[in-house]
Amino acid sequence: MSKINRKEGRRRIHARIRKKVSGTAERPRLAVHYSNQHVYAQVIDDAAGRTLASASTLDKSVEKSASNVECAAKVGALVAERAKAANVSAVVFDRGGHLYHGKIKALAEAAREAGLQF
Repeated sequence: MSKINRKEGRRRIHARIRKKVSGTAERPRLAVHYSNQHVYAQVIDDAAGRTLASASTLDKSVEKSASNVECAAKVGALVAERAKAANVSAVVFDRGGHLYHGKIKALAEAAREAGLQF
């Protein structure tokens, strides 16, 4: 499968997920994205169109390690901490069309352990 087809397939899956998953003020959306080098997470209120909290491996507080899975876990804990500071305790999870394993799973489990409910 070529790279273009993989990207287009993920975008189609993400569009299908976004039809069903939407963030509200009571339960915002935890959106996850990753590239080859970095992992990004945002807590988004789709009704207001605002990002309530965000974290990524670009933050100075997240020390980049050899494993992207370890970095994803750090980002998950950090975004949960920042969401708690913004008075958010429950979210809906948006995996962004990616499979739920590896970096996505590590981020989700770290966010759960840090106190976010989803």
